[in-house]
Amino acid sequence: MATDVLTGVLHRWQRAFNEHHPAEIVSLFSQDALFQGISPRLRRGPREIFEYYDRVTRGTTAQAKVLSAAPLDQVVVHGFAEVTFTAPTGDIHLICLSIVAKQAEGAWFIHQYHAATRN
Repeated sequence: MATDVLTGVLHRWQRAFNEHHPAEIVSLFSQDALFQGISPRLRRGPREIFEYYDRVTRGTTAQAKVLSAAPLDQVVVHGFAEVTFTAPTGDIHLICLSIVAKQAEGAWFIHQYHAATRN
């Protein structure tokens, strides 16, 4: 179940990311989400997450794969994923992602997102 939840959430995130739809990406996050992308600044909430994704170079794509997942309770799951970002130039950036998803109003939202560069 936890793997299916994170796979579903990351699939929707990946689709919106690859189509460069920052507003759609933001809709996948809880209103009080904590977000740590590949920058030193911790972000919180829809406006700051939108600003982050709006700055991503158009044509950049992501491929996410869940590595592990487990429930914390019936409405919270957490896990790890690897994400391969490909820039329009062809440069590849490998990322480790720690993610927590939380269910609210019958849907799953990203509640915490932490990315770190992977070598």
